[in-house]
Amino acid sequence: MMTFGFNKLQFLTNPNSMLYSYSTLFQFTKNVFIKMGCSQKDAQLATTVLLSADIRGIDSHGVARLSGYVRLWEAGRINTQPSLKIVHETPSTAVIDGDAGLGLVVSPFAMQVAIQKAQQCGTGWVSVKNSNHFGIAGYHAMMALDYDMIGIAMTNASALVAPTFSIEKMLGTNPIAVAIPAGKQPPFVADFATTTASNGKLEILQRKNEEAPLGWVQNNEGIPTTDAAILKKGGSMLPLGSDREHGSHKGYALGSIVDIFSAVLSGAAYGPWVPPFPAYVPMPQNMPGKGLGHFFGAMRIDAFRPADEFKAHMDNWIERFRAAKPIDNQQKVLIPGDPERDIEALRMKDGIPLLAPVMNDLNSIAIKFGLAEL
Repeated sequence: MMTFGFNKLQFLTNPNSMLYSYSTLFQFTKNVFIKMGCSQKDAQLATTVLLSADIRGIDSHGVARLSGYVRLWEAGRINTQPSLKIVHETPSTAVIDGDAGLGLVVSPFAMQVAIQKAQQCGTGWVSVKNSNHFGIAGYHAMMALDYDMIGIAMTNASALVAPTFSIEKMLGTNPIAVAIPAGKQPPFVADFATTTASNGKLEILQRKNEEAPLGWVQNNEGIPTTDAAILKKGGSMLPLGSDREHGSHKGYALGSIVDIFSAVLSGAAYGPWVPPFPAYVPMPQNMPGKGLGHFFGAMRIDAFRPADEFKAHMDNWIERFRAAKPIDNQQKVLIPGDPERDIEALRMKDGIPLLAPVMNDLNSIAIKFGLAEL
C-alpha cells in the first residue's frame, strides 16, 4: 500500500520497537511454517512472500500476521500440504483450487500459471478459490516483471467494510496491485486497498494505543469515529473515499469488482460469506463458495508493442511525472513503488522494526513450537 510522504526515521527510531535483521526473521518464520507441517520448499516460499511486506514497509501484512496463520492452522482452516489443481482452463485462462492451502503458497503458483499462459497467448488470467490470506498483493503482481510483462493481483478478504449508505459489513479491504516494467527507471508498482485504509493499519494503531484518522471507520450506527478498535464493537470500515461526498461509491465499486473477479468468477466465498481471518470468529453460515478467492493477470508487453519501445516510453512517463511541479519544496512528486523501494533499502541495511505486541506474539509462537525466542 503506497505510503506517500513517509518519514524514513520513523521506521528506524520508533521507541516502542526493536530492530531485527531480515535473515533472523526469515529463519524464525521459516521454522514456524515447517513446524506447522509445510515442506521445506513451501516454508521457504511462504516466508519470502510474508517478509516481502515487512521489508517494503507494509508492517500490517508481514510477520505481524504470523500468529494469525498459526491460529488458522490450529483451527483446521489451513492445509499445509495442499494439492494445488487447475480445475478448469482455456488457453489463456484457468481456475485453481487451492485446497485450503496457505495463500502465500497458492498465489505464486497461480501467478506462474498466468505468466505461462501469457507466454503462449499474450495474456493469462487465473482465478483462485479455496485459498487463504495471501500476504501483499504487490509481491504476486511483481512476479511478472522478470518476464517483461504487466502483472495484476487482487484478492477478496474478510467482510469488514460497509457499502456506501450501509452499516452492514459486506466486503473486505480487497486490495489491487499492478506492476508495470520500465527500462532505466524502476518499475511502476501500485498496491492499495479499496478502503480508505487497510485493516492491518487499524491493528497497528491498536497496538500503539492511537486513534484512527477520521474517515477510516464508522460505528454501528454509521457515525464516523476515530476509535481504532471500533470493529470489535460492531463498527465497520469505510470504502475508499470515506463518504458519498468524497467518492466512497467509487471505492465501494472497486472493492466489489475485486470480490466478483476473485470469488464469484472462481467459486470462492464472496461478500459477507468470506471466511474471517481471526480464527476465533465463527465461520459464516450457508457459504456459497470455498475459502478466499484471488485473481491474477499477466500481460506480455510485446503482445501490444515492442517491449523495449514500451519501456523507453515508461521511462519517459516516469521521468515526466517525477518532474511535476510540487506544492512546495518539502515533498517531491513520487511514483507508485518509490516509498516501498526506499524503505526496503533502509530495512535490508538497518533492520526491520517490530512493535512490542508483535514481538510478544512471535515469542509465544516460539514457546509453542519449541523454537528459540527472538
